[in-house]
Amino acid sequence: MTARLIAIPAALLASPALAASGPFFSLRNTDFIVTLSFLAFIGILLYFKIPAAIGKLLDKRADGIKADIAEARRLRDEAQDIYASYERRQREVHTQADEIVANARREAVAQAEKAKLDLQKSIERRLAAAQDQIAAAEGDAVRAVRDRAVQVAMSAATELLGAQMDAGARSAGIDRAIDDVGRHLN
Repeated sequence: MTARLIAIPAALLASPALAASGPFFSLRNTDFIVTLSFLAFIGILLYFKIPAAIGKLLDKRADGIKADIAEARRLRDEAQDIYASYERRQREVHTQADEIVANARREAVAQAEKAKLDLQKSIERRLAAAQDQIAAAEGDAVRAVRDRAVQVAMSAATELLGAQMDAGARSAGIDRAIDDVGRHLN
């Protein structure tokens, strides 16, 4: 600590002002000339109000920075609002998409049930139509068999009667048989 106390006065004694020779207030002393120039420079700065102008410029710059900060805050708040709106919209769209999928599933199940019922009704109609065709075919077959049986019976009766009867009795028997068949068929 004592070394510091000694170093400070030694530094002051070794200043450049002490290096100049001659009196300090002489125009030959460079230190005096530099000091006068510095004081003249400071005077000129004060006369033209440069410190006030610099202060105004600094205040203007500070106001510009404050305005930029306020604008940045406003933009940040606006961006946060837009982001919140985007997130809200995204949730709404996600909810709508879920509803659309649920509705599509319900509609698909309903359409499948309807298609199943339509298919069952179509099968029932086709079965009924097939049964009607079978019944009609059976009726046709029965009529065909009956007609054939009548024809066979008539030809057998004709042959039988022809062998047993003479020509006059034969034609009277044929006429009666034709009348009988006509009555049975109608």
